[in-house]
Amino acid sequence: MPDQKSRPYRKKEQAVNLDALGLEMGNIPPQALDAEESVLGAMLLEPSCVDEAMEELSPSCFYDPHHRMIFEAMSSLVTEHVAVDLITVSNKLKANGQLAEVGGPVALADLSQKVGAAANMEFHIKILKQKTIQRDLIKASYDILKKSYDDSVKVDDLIDMAQTEVYAAIQNNVRKEVQDIGSIINTALSDIEKLQGSEGPTGVPSGFASIDRITQGWQPSDLIILAARPSVGKTAFALNLARNAAVIHHMPVAFFSLEMSAIQLAKRLMTSESGLSADKIKGGVKLESYEWEQLEYKLKALAKAPLYIDDTPGIPVMEFRTKVKTLVKNRGVRIVFVDYLQLMQGPAELRGMREQEVAAISRTLKATAKELNVPIIALSQLSRNAVQRQGGSGKPQLSDLRESGSIEQDADMVIFIHRPDYVGLSQNEGDKEATEIIIAKHRNGETADIDMRFKSEQIKFMEMDDSLDVQARTFESGMNSEFYNPAF
Repeated sequence: MPDQKSRPYRKKEQAVNLDALGLEMGNIPPQALDAEESVLGAMLLEPSCVDEAMEELSPSCFYDPHHRMIFEAMSSLVTEHVAVDLITVSNKLKANGQLAEVGGPVALADLSQKVGAAANMEFHIKILKQKTIQRDLIKASYDILKKSYDDSVKVDDLIDMAQTEVYAAIQNNVRKEVQDIGSIINTALSDIEKLQGSEGPTGVPSGFASIDRITQGWQPSDLIILAARPSVGKTAFALNLARNAAVIHHMPVAFFSLEMSAIQLAKRLMTSESGLSADKIKGGVKLESYEWEQLEYKLKALAKAPLYIDDTPGIPVMEFRTKVKTLVKNRGVRIVFVDYLQLMQGPAELRGMREQEVAAISRTLKATAKELNVPIIALSQLSRNAVQRQGGSGKPQLSDLRESGSIEQDADMVIFIHRPDYVGLSQNEGDKEATEIIIAKHRNGETADIDMRFKSEQIKFMEMDDSLDVQARTFESGMNSEFYNPAF
């Protein structure tokens, strides 16, 4: 489905005069008038040919405008459940004021004389579809050529438009066959058999067993919204997920940071990876010599990880889409993070209409995930309703997503980060680490509340079991080793 940004180009594309363009370039547009006549003639004489043609063809498949009018009249008759023959088509064209323009009843009678063998209908339809694709590619190429000479068009927008136009020219004329349930079940059984033979998550692992048990990893084509109030730990959690996929599982990851610089993100990753306090990484506290050695040792795996960071502030959603396409194609990226959704720029024509702009952004993110078959995890802000609401332990709800209900609608999964202590609702005095990961919407699975702990000094989320194991090891070892780190 074309996005908001590409619609103006589609309108201009339709205005291209192929005949004039053909003369300009010294060629006639691709066409097969004899095949058009044969198809229309067969439709006038044989009801089964009407069904076959209506399933495969559209009016744009007919180059001759008179042939296009006749096909449109036939389409109207089929919609009205009226049989297609010489008399009904003639009457329909007469009602539309087009009968004389196409050549009158005599022209229709001539078409019925130009029918080949019924068995050749499929071949003639294939010819018309091929010619249509050629004409659509010519239109798209001409529009790309004009835009390439226009200095007011951004290169990123031009690239995205070119990709979209060429893709649409092909896909608009490729129709998926109807499948019987038996063949679908066989495919599903093969997929199940393949999954049964594999171990671990079927998607991109989160690195947290309690989450992967529910999600089976982040699934291709899914849009996952990760939402929380400011300063609760959205970026930290997203970085933990990105790090786990890239470092532990060696999966290429793209991280688009609209709020923080690449250096700031790198320092956060270095903090959680090394186990050193954030103050030491920031330079507020001096590092000891052994801590420098610890830092260099711990960062070896991170430095080699396939993690790609883009820190373009306020990136336009179309530029984002172009960059993601390039990363998936050239770097094999398996998952994309966006920090955060509300900072992206939507289509220019929607600026000033914030709710519609955010809706367009979320639709584009979902469309990009589906088109490229990769999961996209987009961070989002929550409104103050979660804090001000009475009852419910202050837990966020789907209605708390800011600025647009379409975020909830477009998302395959919505995850909230809830820290009771942050909103003053912790039942254990002094327990500042208690955190809940709330899977509030899961289109293809169950919802759940998962207890975790957030080590703010290390910018690291941990499973409850891992946290208890760490505490036990800390107590037993007495922290005798100067290289011992409770986070690992």
